[in-house]
Amino acid sequence: MAREMACRKCKHVTTLKVCPNCKSSDLTPDWNGVVLVVDPTNSEISKTLGITTKGKYAIKVT
Repeated sequence: MAREMACRKCKHVTTLKVCPNCKSSDLTPDWNGVVLVVDPTNSEISKTLGITTKGKYAIKVT
């Protein structure tokens, strides 16, 4: 199983070497908490966190 990494720019969680959300390669294995966004247009949490695309996001990235 591939290790999940979080993007330091947009906090998107991925197993790839480049973030599919913002195309950054600044990824870290040091992250905590998770938010799953299914419908970012109607989600109050995604509006609060500034998330515009659906996916898995870390709450805290260091």
